[in-house]
Amino acid sequence: MIVGVDVGTSVTKVQLIGRDGRTTPAHEARSTVYTLPGQRVEQDLEEVLGTVVTVVRAAVADASELAPDEPVEALAITGQGDGLWLRDSAGRSVGRALSWMDGRAAGVLERWTADGTAARVHRRTGVGLFPGSAAPLLAHLAEHEPELLGRAAVAGYCVDAIVQRFTGEITVSASDASMPFLDVASLTYDDEALALCGLAPYRRLLAPPARPGTLLPLLPEVAAELGLPAGLPVSMGPFDIPACGFGSGLAEPGDGNLIIGTTLASQVLTDDPSPAFSEEPAGMLLATPYPDRYLRVMPAMIGTAGLDWLIKLLGVKIEELDALLAQSPYGANGVTALPFLSASGERAPFVDARARGRLDGLTPSTGRADLVRALCESVAYSARHCMETLGIDGAVTACGGGARSGEWARIFAGVLGRDLYVSDEAVGIRGAAQAAWDALGSPVDAEEWRARRRLVTADRAAVAHYADGYAAYQRTLTTARESWSTT
Repeated sequence: MIVGVDVGTSVTKVQLIGRDGRTTPAHEARSTVYTLPGQRVEQDLEEVLGTVVTVVRAAVADASELAPDEPVEALAITGQGDGLWLRDSAGRSVGRALSWMDGRAAGVLERWTADGTAARVHRRTGVGLFPGSAAPLLAHLAEHEPELLGRAAVAGYCVDAIVQRFTGEITVSASDASMPFLDVASLTYDDEALALCGLAPYRRLLAPPARPGTLLPLLPEVAAELGLPAGLPVSMGPFDIPACGFGSGLAEPGDGNLIIGTTLASQVLTDDPSPAFSEEPAGMLLATPYPDRYLRVMPAMIGTAGLDWLIKLLGVKIEELDALLAQSPYGANGVTALPFLSASGERAPFVDARARGRLDGLTPSTGRADLVRALCESVAYSARHCMETLGIDGAVTACGGGARSGEWARIFAGVLGRDLYVSDEAVGIRGAAQAAWDALGSPVDAEEWRARRRLVTADRAAVAHYADGYAAYQRTLTTARESWSTT
């Protein structure tokens, strides 16, 4: 069995998973997300590490009871990407970690957008910059807190921060390293992209990307704390978005995956590492653990988080979602929405720190169900916008908390105009475990081993209605973007 860990933004989860796909019950532990003035969003590395220790110990105890004769073969770690996790050479945090949700570098990004830096970096690496990505965060610290960078030995991400403490090795998964300075075909950093951002002096902080198949031995003192054998192989990444894609069943170029989680991530598997896949400097081009396979990703800022805000405002429980959606027809009785509810704006399929959400078409007869449906439809329109930009032409899978709603999944199928294969399992852990077995030299059969899925069929009437609704959404978005640029 493999111990699979998913270190999310606020929740760390763990399960043991066997080669036959069997899983033990999930264990979870929460960590704090500090939201501070100046659009700062931070986390404490020691607290996050503590959550990993807590859940892994619980899972190991499960293993001794549920599968006493099956050895643990590896520890596979996935988790949140982007942000900036500064550490010293011993892996101790230099200041709090800056979350991918952090907005302090919005001014840097505005300058880079205006002077063409963001577009030039995108043309070289295929990565669109946004305020919470490493490049603008590094540039912001270089300008305002250079002493932090002077004390740091590594500028990395959540997963490699944990791996450094668990193994003593300074490295980074190729998927994390892809953002934003990696040439994904050669797995080497693009020095010109660094120079464009004025960050050449900080090249020393970038850890060498791990090659596919890299396994690192667990330190004895950490193994004792976790209840695992010393030297157990540790597999790092891919980070949560690509891990979810592979865990959901991405297998052939053109296949797509939609993660309807706190954020909304759309991704397409490709064998083409060319960085120029989007007219706007947005999205990500990621290296993966598999030869000649790359992911083109559009990670929008808001998915279920926007819905959570609205239902709390309306005094509605999430358990009522399907019933509410069923009470309002296609088009939500004329109510429409823009789903850009993040304080940091939007990052895919366009980047604009000033992007804001809205509700239109309200009348005295508008009900709670109409408001909820309008927002859910707008998130689905955003997903279609992302998928069309990526060039989807294969099967589409969906996962994440939002996909568990049958009514919302049907909205997505109708808006996308295609059937969806939906999984309710912890596909991020499954994808990380799949990569670990590949690294161990005993790969699983991806087709047989992928997560269990249910088919959500696209209703013809819904497809026809949403084709018109999507066109209207695009017109409204064009007008809104013009207004944001003048405010």
